[in-house]
Amino acid sequence: MKVLLTGGAGFIGSHTCVEFLERGWEVVVADNFSNSKPEVLNRIKIITGKSFTFYEADVTQRSALDKIFTEQKIDAVVHFAGYKAVGESVAKPLMYYRNNLDSTITLLEAMETHGVKNLVFSSSATVYGENNPSPYKEDMPLSTCTNPYGWTKLMSEQIMRDAANADSNMSVVLLRYFNPIGAHPSGLIGEDPEGIPNNLFPYVAKVAGGKLPKLGIFGDDYPTEDGTGVRDYIHVVDLAKGHAAALEYAVSHKGIEAVNLGSGKGHSVMEVVTTFSRVNNIPVPYDIKPRRAGDLPSYYANAEKAKTLLNWEVELTLEDMCRDMWKWQTQNPDGY
Repeated sequence: MKVLLTGGAGFIGSHTCVEFLERGWEVVVADNFSNSKPEVLNRIKIITGKSFTFYEADVTQRSALDKIFTEQKIDAVVHFAGYKAVGESVAKPLMYYRNNLDSTITLLEAMETHGVKNLVFSSSATVYGENNPSPYKEDMPLSTCTNPYGWTKLMSEQIMRDAANADSNMSVVLLRYFNPIGAHPSGLIGEDPEGIPNNLFPYVAKVAGGKLPKLGIFGDDYPTEDGTGVRDYIHVVDLAKGHAAALEYAVSHKGIEAVNLGSGKGHSVMEVVTTFSRVNNIPVPYDIKPRRAGDLPSYYANAEKAKTLLNWEVELTLEDMCRDMWKWQTQNPDGY
């Protein structure tokens, strides 16, 4: 099976590329390095000992996709390409709508032209919005995204749903994942955010490594066990295996399915900090700050559908996530 990974040099895409190569699948990666580094490609080859085809391409450009589909006999696509920072999407909504929706529509048009029917989409738990109670289930109503990034994911889901409904030979799996963290256990690939990290785990790692002075914990008076916010964290290696399971399902079933990829339980911010310190034997200084507007007290997945439909569930623990993240950080203190 030959699979195109759009945005395949990114954090989740690169780990998925490793997983696919280790399963013996042929991989074609398309990326324009807007949020990734060329060195990732070398690291993937070192980890797997295998080669793959790479195109430096912008997925919003139809000519670039036509070239890939013409030159490669693609059997399926996993669509990661897109901007992903929530805060940036609020500040630059038009940039997010233009890029993320253009890439989705352009990809679907190219797939239709070239007869490619199998698609796995990198969606997000942000589509559940702020009114649905945890645990989130795939059949909940979706209409209250809290930021443009979330809306681009929900709109892309709807576009894909309509395309699949119009073509009975299409197979689409929408993967709604929660908080991907950790890194490959080799320490060779991991999350390398530009500037100050937006997400908890990279921030914790940079504080532990002395790159940032202190972690800010926003709110310790939520209705949770220790008062800090609770999130559903998932190891990126487990997430990559979830994409493989989704792709295997897609190539053997028609229609469209939305599936959560999460652990089915939450960990609090304070639990993450104390676990990171304990596992890696290093302090993480922090300050308690006021709550941030829009932050939810708790959200986590109902993960039963992934288990029954895809035969997938998480295998790695919070301790594994903390250990692997720190290995990546210490081996790559300045990223790639």
